[in-house]
Amino acid sequence: MASTHYMDLLMQNSPWNLILFMAIPVVLAETIAITELLIPLLSQRAELMKKVNRVCGVLAGVAFIGIILYLFPTVVLPIASNGQFRTWVDAVAIFSYLLAGIPMILLALLNLKLLFKRSEPKKRHVIRISLLAAFLVLSHIAMIFGMVDPSIAGYQPAKQSVEMNHSHHHSHGDVQQDFLQQDHSMHDHSHHH
Repeated sequence: MASTHYMDLLMQNSPWNLILFMAIPVVLAETIAITELLIPLLSQRAELMKKVNRVCGVLAGVAFIGIILYLFPTVVLPIASNGQFRTWVDAVAIFSYLLAGIPMILLALLNLKLLFKRSEPKKRHVIRISLLAAFLVLSHIAMIFGMVDPSIAGYQPAKQSVEMNHSHHHSHGDVQQDFLQQDHSMHDHSHHH
């Protein structure tokens, strides 16, 4: 089964990539969403909720600026310039993930009163909710497409041709891979008889 670059990225350097690129942004976004929902309900604690909401909003924006600045040159540009996207599924996963950062960065600017500072509170609230919604939608599109096996969209991993050559420089992993492939070919022969 092939995986998208998005999944590869999350799986590498375990568990740090998962924490940095998935857990931190998602936890911050969920905290923002939950506090946003609770502010109208908890009048006594509304101030605290607003504070938490604002702090998380700024942190999420900062996190995404870092993520985008890191991923763009190290992951996205090399893949794009070498045309190595594993079909459109892979491209959708990566770009929707990066695009999800934009509403978060805008939300941070809104929280720092650098955006829409002259708008009335109600309008700012609508903008906040819209940005949060945009983030949630885009990040979920990234997760869903990121988990898809790109071979269903016609992606063929290049590795197989190398493994078929049975080179003598085997590492343990390759031997296992070859063993699995031989196993499959035996099954295939038995089906044909």
